[in-house]
Formats: sequence, C-alpha cells, structure tokens
Amino acid sequence: MLSFIRPAFVLLALLSALTGLAYPLAITGMARIALRWSADGSLVTREGAVVGSSLIGQTFASAKYFQGRPSATQGPDPKDASKTVDAPNNAASSTGSNLGPTSQKLMDRVKDATKGAKGLVPADSVTTSASGLDPHISPENALSQVEAVAAARGAPADKVRALVESHVEGRVFGLIGEPRINVLALNLALDGEFASGAGK
Repeated sequence: MLSFIRPAFVLLALLSALTGLAYPLAITGMARIALRWSADGSLVTREGAVVGSSLIGQTFASAKYFQGRPSATQGPDPKDASKTVDAPNNAASSTGSNLGPTSQKLMDRVKDATKGAKGLVPADSVTTSASGLDPHISPENALSQVEAVAAARGAPADKVRALVESHVEGRVFGLIGEPRINVLALNLALDGEFASGAGK
C-alpha cells in the first residue's frame, strides 16, 4: 500500500512546486524583463506621481472630466465585513453585474443615467463591462459628453471635440475589437490643453 501512496505524494508535491511556484515565478520574471511597464500594472504618472493605470478604469468625480463606463465591482461593507457594497472600479474585485434585461436594478440605473438625455444614448454609458474595470469608452460615449465637459471647463466645445477625436484608438490590426478611447489618457490630455483647477 505504501508503495502506491508514496509516489502519489511525491508526484503531487513535485507538480505543485512546478506549476504553483516555479512556473508562475518564471513567467513573472520574464514578463518583468521583456514587458516591464505592462507587468508592473501599466501605471501612468504625471509630475512624478501615479495617477492611474491605462488598463484599469477609475472614477472621476469632477464634471470637468470625461466619465468612464459604469462599474459593477463591489467591496466589503465598512459597517459589516460579512456584506458587500458597491465599490466602482475596485481592482481587487473584478466582476460584471450579471443583471438580466428584466432586472429592476438595471432598469433604474439606465433611467437615472438617461434622465434629460436627448436622442440615442450610447450603450456603454449605461451598461457595465464584463470586468467592471474597462478603461475605455466608445467614441460615441465620449462625444456625447463633450458639451458638458466643455461647459464645466469654460472651454470651446469644438476644441474639446477635436481632442476627443484625436484620442480614438482603432481596431487592433485593423480587425479586432471596436474603436475606443482611453478615458485616463483623454482626461490627462484635457488637463494639458485646458487648465482644470480641480482634482479627480
């Protein structure tokens, strides 16, 4: 019996060490050498301070900034650790909302987000992404925010619109995905072009 159990445990320990320790460390090491910026989180800095990541969405509270997609991520309730509460763009809890088309919560969110809107509203301005951390919005979403951002900054709307159009990223290899705009990159360019006077 022992002759069967010992090889099983040895094999389990060996494979655990290889696949659970050696392989992840090797891949992480190679990534840090070959793609250091990406491996370190694609952090974006301004004046020496980290202001966000190009790969993780974040919340911009000021009306002087373009807003990203709604986020369905959650975090622990500060009042009761056994419960969770909405925590938009929580990178430690990547998740979609999983709300179906008959969900009252989804309908209420869409109604609130489209209140006072004229014409069609871009879908990504009222729906969350699968990760809840999407750093991009569609060009249509950004263009729908131009008037409000320009008014909040006291900037000419045509110049803000031109800035938006200059930040459209095309499909990968011209085939994969949809045209998109990185919200953090756009907002940093906005600060560079027009004095903001307000934080995120």
